[in-house]
Amino acid sequence: MALKSCWLMQPHLHSIPKLTCCCCCCFKPTNLALKKASQPKTRRGFVVMVAIAASLVLNFNGKLANGLDLELVAPDQTLEEAQSGIRGHALALLQVKAFIDSESWGEAQKALRRSSAYVKQDFYTIIQGRPASERPQLRKLYFDLFNNVTKLDYAARDKDASRVLQCYHNIVMTINDILSRV
Repeated sequence: MALKSCWLMQPHLHSIPKLTCCCCCCFKPTNLALKKASQPKTRRGFVVMVAIAASLVLNFNGKLANGLDLELVAPDQTLEEAQSGIRGHALALLQVKAFIDSESWGEAQKALRRSSAYVKQDFYTIIQGRPASERPQLRKLYFDLFNNVTKLDYAARDKDASRVLQCYHNIVMTINDILSRV
């Protein structure tokens, strides 16, 4: 059914839009013509919106977020590379102390997140390469280390200097224990 050019669509957000005539015609406004005319457009619009949303979600760049990296094992990292890299990455994690002393909380959080991601990746690779009998002890150290890293991150966010120092000292002790076992 073709609509004449004299018909206008009057939107009413609380109800279904109705067609009304802009000239003095004898036709009454009808909802049936509008329903038939707008259903395919509504479905098509919905499909387009879903496609746009899906493409935005799939193209989201995870590096924009400044959170902890959740990738635990590098695809090409060997046990030897992890063992040689963990010392340097652990020392980088301990260099957060300079930001803590200057009470530069935002920079401390960024440096902590950046360096802890590398330590996490290396240490997880080392745990996977160890015999099954040694893994529970290393997993406990892994848990203690990154639990304190998370607590330090939250304490830095809250600008709680005493809690930050306590977590930092726990991290230092755990890293020393880890490096002695690796």
